[in-house]
Amino acid sequence: MPRYDFTSQRLFMDVPLAADNTIELDRGQANYLLNVLRLGENDHILVFNGRDGEWRAEITPQGRKKAVLNVSEQTRPQPAAYDLIYMFAPLKQARMEYVVQKAVEMGAGSLQPVLTEYTQLRKINVEKMNLQAVEAAEQCGILTIPSIEDLQPLEAAIGNTANDHTIIFCDEGDLLQNPLSMLQDIQSQNFAILVGPEGGFSETERKLLKAQNNVVAIPLGPRVLRADTAAVAALALVQTVLGDWHD
Repeated sequence: MPRYDFTSQRLFMDVPLAADNTIELDRGQANYLLNVLRLGENDHILVFNGRDGEWRAEITPQGRKKAVLNVSEQTRPQPAAYDLIYMFAPLKQARMEYVVQKAVEMGAGSLQPVLTEYTQLRKINVEKMNLQAVEAAEQCGILTIPSIEDLQPLEAAIGNTANDHTIIFCDEGDLLQNPLSMLQDIQSQNFAILVGPEGGFSETERKLLKAQNNVVAIPLGPRVLRADTAAVAALALVQTVLGDWHD
């Protein structure tokens, strides 16, 4: 697998990418490259679109406010799409952005906001979350942009997901059980992780979840975690046992 280039700037471009393509930058993109990053004639950046892999492209300025990119060679092929679904109760402002960033970095293929009894935020901005996901991918060498789904009530999200995924429900109960051994017993190949809001899940919601055939409840340890911290802990745990490092 080609090694990441951590020194070059990366830019998401929602256009087809192939050798010898010329891409006209919009004003915002040109300003970012020419005036913010102070790149110029013959400088290179890496571009990706979430479909065609990563490509090297040369900048050709056309004045101070315009520029084109000349695509030359592919630096990394497009990997298979991630199947991991991250289901979560929306949080407020900066903490919500943090969760989106970390889910992208940790290999989520889809982000599914869910509405629970104790959810802090009752509306989400899907467009803003998409921008945050793209920014995280640009910064961390990710080539696959996860889909951002519309907010759904918990019961509907369970029904839509449990048909073809095992939902790993991060339960604040049963704190002394070992989540590693519980995850190792799962035979499914497709997973969703469900993390609740700051107030946790209600008893009604916990009973609903535990009644589902495709839901596995695991603890995240004896300490009380904030919802954004639980996101990172859960994603790392599942990727270790069932995902990226699973044999």
